[in-house]
Amino acid sequence: MTTGSPDLNLETLLRIASALERLAPPARRAADLTTADAFVWHPAAADLAPVARVNRVELSLLRGVDRVRDTLAENTERFAHGLPANNVLLWGARGMGKSSLVKSVHADTNKRLAGKALPLKLIEIHREDIESLPALMAMLRQDKHRAIVFCDDLSFDGQDTSYKSLKAALDGGVEGRPDNVVFYATSNRRHLLPRDMMENERSTAINPGEAVEEKVSLSDRFGLWLGFHKCSQDEYLEMINGYVSHFGLAIAPDELRREALEWATTRGSRSGRTAWQYIQDLAGRLGQRLDG
Repeated sequence: MTTGSPDLNLETLLRIASALERLAPPARRAADLTTADAFVWHPAAADLAPVARVNRVELSLLRGVDRVRDTLAENTERFAHGLPANNVLLWGARGMGKSSLVKSVHADTNKRLAGKALPLKLIEIHREDIESLPALMAMLRQDKHRAIVFCDDLSFDGQDTSYKSLKAALDGGVEGRPDNVVFYATSNRRHLLPRDMMENERSTAINPGEAVEEKVSLSDRFGLWLGFHKCSQDEYLEMINGYVSHFGLAIAPDELRREALEWATTRGSRSGRTAWQYIQDLAGRLGQRLDG
């Protein structure tokens, strides 16, 4: 039996090695959190993309959410100082500033941390990438910075089983959640799952109680549940007046009240989002920018 030319064998082996190298996934790079205070997670590239300018408002402009604001700020500050802190689920009415509050509290915490500790990092993970959360946690585990991993509008539907990855990443598994990471999420649902999904699970399971318990227990991974409810007319007008004062918009008080209420009526809702949309319309009509 002949083995062929040594040069030929070597050439074949090199081609095989080159092909395997091309097929292999890229080596995971260590996270560099020094380039920005906020990032977006891209799991396909195992990369954290820095965000140069975060879309957020001043914490003082978020009105009608005083209690949940203070609770979230206290939890975040404890975490930033290396003390125990909880994962947080912000749930409830649409447009009441859940995601805005997370981003604003992050910025406000870093202002107060300046010169006392490393800046706190905010890392956004998209809902469709939640299965990659364990990989992100593993990447962050060895970093010296503390980080809030944030998912906006988190919920699960149909046969989606990615909630199991979330449960494992938050406090399950052998390693558990890294000490330098907390998970904040916003949702319109308190239990992150629609009622019909849980009822269907109950009707088809061998042990219905245990099946529903597994899904409901997802919410239990969040030590803090902060509820957001529809605002009153007075709270809505307080939001409007706060924006007008902050941006120095020139409009008579009676005219402002009339216009703001009409704006909410035509949209069928009063919320922080509705208030901000009115302010953008008002500033545009006045020819004034909202940069400050």
